Amino acid sequence: MKKKIIIVIVAILLIGGAFAYSYYNKIFNKNVTESTFIYIPSNAGFNKVSALITPYLKDNSSFIWVAEKKNYPNKIRSGKFKIVKGMNNNELVDHLRGGEPETVKLTFNNQDRIDNLAGRIAEQIEADSISLLNAMNDVSFLEKNNFDANTAVAMYIPNSYEFYWNTSAIQFRDKMLKEYKRFWNKDRIEKAKKQNLTPLQTITLASIVQKETSTVTERTKVAGLYLNRLKDFWPLQADPTIIYAIKQKYGQDTEIKRVLNKDLTIDSPYNTYTNFGLPPGPIGMPDISSIEAILNPANHQYYYMCASVENIGQHEFAKTLSQHNVNARKYQNWINKQGIKR
Repeated sequence: MKKKIIIVIVAILLIGGAFAYSYYNKIFNKNVTESTFIYIPSNAGFNKVSALITPYLKDNSSFIWVAEKKNYPNKIRSGKFKIVKGMNNNELVDHLRGGEPETVKLTFNNQDRIDNLAGRIAEQIEADSISLLNAMNDVSFLEKNNFDANTAVAMYIPNSYEFYWNTSAIQFRDKMLKEYKRFWNKDRIEKAKKQNLTPLQTITLASIVQKETSTVTERTKVAGLYLNRLKDFWPLQADPTIIYAIKQKYGQDTEIKRVLNKDLTIDSPYNTYTNFGLPPGPIGMPDISSIEAILNPANHQYYYMCASVENIGQHEFAKTLSQHNVNARKYQNWINKQGIKR
């Protein structure tokens, strides 16, 4: 009888040990096979999370078992999460349930229009381009913060920013407003005032400089030229504004390599040949170098410029119309030889 009791106890211990060993393996055995990032969408259910993570697990069933024991299906968080090769299920579930989500380095540069910007941002965070566009164009938001449909793009300063991947469209927009206000510190506002410009006017003029020259070292010189014209009440006569007006009228896909004389009479508030002063808003998104060029312009007496045929990508500057006409004829002869008619 005593022998039977011992056998039963041993059997129970062995069975218990087997169960304990099985549980231990499910919880603490290495299960993640590859270090990677997973992106858990907002409002994702546990089945979605399981499907996302299964390709990187040795045993999906043990992950599900541990997740359910730790009530993870009811505590799912959205975001970008890093999982590391060799993680066990306990570490994995704890990280997904309570660990810090990863940020993404969101970057954008010179987007011509607000819808281009929305598309660029949608490639980098969870928010889609439609929700972003709706948030960016929200009339009440724009009016509250002294923007309008023409100046909305000015709020976005091209740079790299840290965001959580699951940032909503409104959260993105609101953070960019804070970044805009941070950029326009006391020093920059004072420099703009010295040029008789507001921050929005500075960005509008900077967008023209940006389109006028891709040569960063030339931007302060171009900025000085346009500021000379503004101060002496001359029209800006900036060809990039004509191109912008043409594209507004005939479509963004209109290809324009040459501005013709007939284009200079186009009926548009962006036509800086027929309208004095600045256009209603930016004609693109200037980068920081162009904005700084307006705030710190070169001091000179140039009022005219023309694309150079000797230093492609740069300009010939002139103080007088007669000298400018010489430069302009040289450029026109060159462009005619290239066969460029539009």
